[in-house]
Amino acid sequence: MTNGFEGSQGTRGRVAGQVAAAGAVALVAALAWAGWLGWDGERDVHPDGSVSGPYEVWQVLGLVLTLLVPVCGAVFRRYAIAAVFGTAVGLASAAAYDWSDDASGLYMLGAGLVLYGSLAVTGVLAAVLAALMRRGGAGHPAR
Repeated sequence: MTNGFEGSQGTRGRVAGQVAAAGAVALVAALAWAGWLGWDGERDVHPDGSVSGPYEVWQVLGLVLTLLVPVCGAVFRRYAIAAVFGTAVGLASAAAYDWSDDASGLYMLGAGLVLYGSLAVTGVLAAVLAALMRRGGAGHPAR
């Protein structure tokens, strides 16, 4: 005799897995932001009077390369949605916290741009990795 709910436990498990993976990726993204970017808040003034910063290219590159590990790991475990949203939420939350002392109030605009940019980039990366996994076999990228 069936009760009509046999499939719901599998769906709940998949959703719970996505939520847990998204939380883990968000935590790693926020910690990576703190490690690579959170400590540097000074702008650099060049001899010609121009101003740049506060982040150097090597810091942003380090953040991106660090985030490849959890994003690829989540996608290879079939948690692509978690990889995309976890990364975006973690980075945007860290940016909003890091920049919240900005008196102009524009930090929320910047955090929103971080959110949308990371959604776009991580979404493309996850889609490419998922396509390579489908093409290369179950659970492994194409060789």
